[in-house]
Amino acid sequence: MKSKFLNQWKRALLTFALAGVPLFLAAQKQTISLQEAIEQAKAHNRELRVDSLGINKSRQQTAITRGLLLPNISLSGQYQHYFQRPVFFGLNGNSASSERIDYARFGGEDVAGAQVSLVQPIYNSGTRHEIARRKLFEKQSQLNYRDKEVNVIASVKQSYVRQLVLNERLKLQQESILRNKKALADSRYLLAQGKALRVDTLRAYTLVKNLEPDVLRLTYALQVSQQELRYLLGDTQQTEYVLSDSLRLSPADSIPSETGAYRLSVEQRPDLQLLNLNKEIADKEIMLSKSARLPVVSFISQYQLQTQTNQFRFGNAGYPPVFFAGIQFAIPIFNGNQNVNRVALGKIERQQADIVYTNAQEQLKTQIKQVLASLFETSERIKTQQNVSQTAELSYSITKYRYEKGVATRLELMDSEFALTTAKANYLESVFDYLSAKIELDRITGD
Repeated sequence: MKSKFLNQWKRALLTFALAGVPLFLAAQKQTISLQEAIEQAKAHNRELRVDSLGINKSRQQTAITRGLLLPNISLSGQYQHYFQRPVFFGLNGNSASSERIDYARFGGEDVAGAQVSLVQPIYNSGTRHEIARRKLFEKQSQLNYRDKEVNVIASVKQSYVRQLVLNERLKLQQESILRNKKALADSRYLLAQGKALRVDTLRAYTLVKNLEPDVLRLTYALQVSQQELRYLLGDTQQTEYVLSDSLRLSPADSIPSETGAYRLSVEQRPDLQLLNLNKEIADKEIMLSKSARLPVVSFISQYQLQTQTNQFRFGNAGYPPVFFAGIQFAIPIFNGNQNVNRVALGKIERQQADIVYTNAQEQLKTQIKQVLASLFETSERIKTQQNVSQTAELSYSITKYRYEKGVATRLELMDSEFALTTAKANYLESVFDYLSAKIELDRITGD
């Protein structure tokens, strides 16, 4: 009786667990639109978060450099215990007849002191140039973040569109398998009645088996795209995203001219702005190297207390103060021609920055021409494939009607179905190529 009760209890737990599995799996699904995916990537993408921290890092470095212009105040102290008091020579004066120089020991065994020092920079050209350079680095980190953001958004769009196309391809392939399985069933039925040839059945069976690996390939491609999307969105929960948007083409979308696209890219593309900023940084480094030849002037001041005593009797000791203020300056005279060589190095780096920027502009022209050519080609291909797809669908309907009436052969029906599937697959491929070219155009123009 007890064993029977335990078995019923185990079965109940197992039933409850199995019933909870679909709920758990359903909780892992999330419906997401393209815009929501972009916003989530902006907020949680790990590469963007690294570059965002880079902006804060550059700001802190600017603040550290700016602190070189502020006063430097320090408090210091010291204590010494002398087991033998300090020695002072020359007590017998400067007599030339005496070969011996007398000495004596003065002061206490315990010596202590404390001082407060102040150093306020008055003139330091190098610090001001360094602050300006750090501000350029801060701007550079912001442009790096924008460039990464553009690339991440383009990758999210590409992954999203790829999954939409793969879903449509998978549906198309499954529909084709269903049609061919029905044709296979009909062939087997007619073969059993002696109204069809065995070769028709074998051909139908071969078509079905040839289509099944494509379903497996598309399924794995969808899984890979899902993992890629999770990575781009910064998701670590293995969420299954259900895409709410659909494939659609806007007839109102116009393809820009090469001149317009080039001008837009130069104005707002972050990586080109980075290359242009590198020239300013090189100029600032030249000025910084030149400023190292100039003097540095500072205001200095110190307030000091000192005392001496014996046997640690600091309570009865005197504490005479010492206070001074003045101007300190340092003039560099020769440091092994380091400043001269740094200026020459900066000029070389400036020339490199000019060449790199010019080369990037020429590469940009080639990229724009290539992506615009792809847009024109794919837009025309979409129109052609759309007509072909409609024609193939009409042809399949007619052939299917003729086959049902006994006019068309099984081979004609199978060829018509294959042409329909191929036409729809080519149309989907054209749509994907067109949308990919648009995404690439947005990335190139920094949109």
